[in-house]
Amino acid sequence: MGAICVDVGTSVIKAVGYDRRGAETAVARSRAEVRRPAPDRAEQDMHEVWAAVAATVREARAALGPAETVDFVAVTAQGDGAWPVDAAGDPTGPAILWNDGRAAAVVDRWAAAGLPERAFRVGGNPTFPGLPHAILTWLREHEPERLETAAACLTCGGWVFSRLTGRIAVDSSDASAPFLDLRTRRYSPELISLFGMEWAAPLLPEPVEHDGRVAALSAEAAASLDLPAGTPVVLAPYDIATTAFGVGAIEPGRACGILGTTLCTETMVVEPPLDGEPVGVTLALDTGYLRAFPTLAGADVLHWACRTLGVPGPEALAELAARSEPGAGGLTFLPYLSPAGERVPFTDPAARGTIVGLTLNHGPEHLARAVFEGLSLVVRDCLTAIGGRTDDLRVCGGGAANDFWAGLIADVTGLPVHRSADREVGARGAYFTGLVATGAFTGLAEAARALVRLRDTFEPDPDRAGVYHDKFAGFRALRAGVPPWERNS
Repeated sequence: MGAICVDVGTSVIKAVGYDRRGAETAVARSRAEVRRPAPDRAEQDMHEVWAAVAATVREARAALGPAETVDFVAVTAQGDGAWPVDAAGDPTGPAILWNDGRAAAVVDRWAAAGLPERAFRVGGNPTFPGLPHAILTWLREHEPERLETAAACLTCGGWVFSRLTGRIAVDSSDASAPFLDLRTRRYSPELISLFGMEWAAPLLPEPVEHDGRVAALSAEAAASLDLPAGTPVVLAPYDIATTAFGVGAIEPGRACGILGTTLCTETMVVEPPLDGEPVGVTLALDTGYLRAFPTLAGADVLHWACRTLGVPGPEALAELAARSEPGAGGLTFLPYLSPAGERVPFTDPAARGTIVGLTLNHGPEHLARAVFEGLSLVVRDCLTAIGGRTDDLRVCGGGAANDFWAGLIADVTGLPVHRSADREVGARGAYFTGLVATGAFTGLAEAARALVRLRDTFEPDPDRAGVYHDKFAGFRALRAGVPPWERNS
């Protein structure tokens, strides 16, 4: 079955064309501007996002060629945030994104009352300013006119799906935070009441799963996309989930590591862990639950190190790091460089980066290696926090192209590290979802067994893995014991 799958990232929108053999044969990209009208704000023009989606789909359709049919369109997108629309399905203003911080005071108020931990025991998700409940509360307090005309609060995937089909819906993964009861997979009156948001309940679209995620392409959208009206459109889970699908991390024991702006380490679990430490993200999926640990500091740390050490890019940084022996000459780097601290596998807004063990004997190569090791130890830290059996780790994202880093992660985690052969792994996972939803496969595991393509594998070296086993214990002790500095220090 030929298909076009759209991955609506925060700044880059991609449409990927698949031929009837499931090969990735066309990729189109366009950008949608993230506007920052104030330092704590991140917004997008919803019509601009839709126009970019339409343009990339047209380009991908043309690249596939007239001989290839498009049997369905599938959509995955950035998660969280708030994309309110009125009764006609039109925006009530700009989308407020997942990384918007205007509602920080709202979250602080809730935290002082102990609400986030109580909410985690039902919903298995953290509370932060970029979630819909925080944004809607801020709007009610500061821009109530936007809510007066709102009929639904969508996320990005739901917005694009509504433009394609005219249907208002939200995937269960997007609905998971902040109001879903993960045990019933329905909105929780307890959670809605906990945050005093009974007034917002009418804005919440019903979550969809399984074949309920399919609707027909409208005539109006078909004209914009150069596709036949009535083509099935599939609302896939949001992007971190479809990325796990795309690399084949669909069953417990297989983990996915997205080496991007954040490091997102994730794996499927059978039951939602509601009794543990209230950190990490838990998404309700057709196949079970995805436990995801997206850090605040990831590959951006490599770019910081490149600037600091005066090397042109991550590949050059890796070449420099390779000159140092494993262990970086005794250096340990805590890579918590985000001004917002860290959120997984622990929560500390005041967490800061630290280099421990530095002497006059250390050179740039030791610092470079310590940076790569620190980030790799974070991946292991997240896997440890998720718990359970892990047989292998499948990595993707921009950082996965770095051979040195992929091999180092294998040594640090002690796991085989596989890399995908696909350029757009999130879209690949949306493709699997579409195949299942339209009846081509009975389940995601079957689709993955047939169509996941791995490029190569890095096996852990036993000697180096032993070095990093010892170093991991020291790393965790350091990150637990380093005192927090003031946020603005």
